[in-house]
Amino acid sequence: MGKGVGTLYGVSVGTGDPELITVKGQRLLQQVPVIAFPLGVNGKEGLAQTIITPWITAQQKKLPLYFPYLQDKKVLQKAWQQAAKMVWSYLSQGIDVAFACEGDVSFYSTFTYLAQTLKKDYPQLPIQTVPGVSSPMAAASVLGLPLTLGSQNLAILPALYNVAELDEVLSWADVIVLLKVSSVYTQVWQKLDTLNLLDCAFVVERANQSEEKIYQNLRDHPTINLSYFSIMIISLGQNQ
Repeated sequence: MGKGVGTLYGVSVGTGDPELITVKGQRLLQQVPVIAFPLGVNGKEGLAQTIITPWITAQQKKLPLYFPYLQDKKVLQKAWQQAAKMVWSYLSQGIDVAFACEGDVSFYSTFTYLAQTLKKDYPQLPIQTVPGVSSPMAAASVLGLPLTLGSQNLAILPALYNVAELDEVLSWADVIVLLKVSSVYTQVWQKLDTLNLLDCAFVVERANQSEEKIYQNLRDHPTINLSYFSIMIISLGQNQ
């Protein structure tokens, strides 16, 4: 094992704009014979696939992988194992595979679970990752705001799981990024309203995509029907 095994590349492809891929990421996407990516919801084209379309060719093998959007660990592990099996069928033949990962490959990424599953069974598998633009940086750019300045403390919370911790984080963080905010938006809005912090909060939906939306003046938006790809930035410096 080792010599005849292909390399698995985790390629970060940014949040929507194909031009946000790094030069290295673009090069790998164009030279690797097999391109894997998460399958979209209901079998539709996923975000990562949409982003990389301008950079790949018809001659490259496309390998959509199913990753369910849920929290059931057993179901998720089964999906990771199935995806790993599909990817290994190429790697085991000495064929390189690039997994296109939306955002950054190390930032709450599906690729991590795929790589860990493969590494557990095949410890000598060569894995390389290419960093990229993650959603907090993309959202800050869209808003035209610096994400942090000077000695400011930054907190990033996957809001779906950690919204209860928001009070504690507000006590020490200067800038708070809430990922996966769509399902808990109303709850967060009410908390910020109580603390008189709505003027410090901004929501970006589908940053760098054609459907991009920006929500400011959140006092006027106690409820919003947001998509999964939505992020809130609470910048307490805006209140100083």
